[in-house]
Amino acid sequence: QVHLVESGGGLVQAGGSLRLSCAARSQFVFNAMAWYRQAPGKSRELVAAVNSDGFPTYVDAVKGRFSISGDNAKKTVTLEMNNLQPEDTAVYYCNGFYLGANFWGQGTQVTVSS
Repeated sequence: QVHLVESGGGLVQAGGSLRLSCAARSQFVFNAMAWYRQAPGKSRELVAAVNSDGFPTYVDAVKGRFSISGDNAKKTVTLEMNNLQPEDTAVYYCNGFYLGANFWGQGTQVTVSS
């Protein structure tokens, strides 16, 4: 079985920072790990991803504000979020990708007040 557990969400004022962490248990090493988010009434969207070589990618909306780092061997991924804005409010999900299959954590709420 595969389990991904997120931590670090919470309530922060606009301009503040949060750090999300995810630890996974699995019998294999993921090809990539990522963070997605889903705001109320919206579809889940990719925020940032890191591949097995440590190369990061970001959605345009968070470039320059968020930083993803991962250790695929340790099966951990972290998302540093700075200068948070109300539009960043969402449930954030940790994702592990392996041979075409996606695995998800339970999600952690991030709320940014104006």
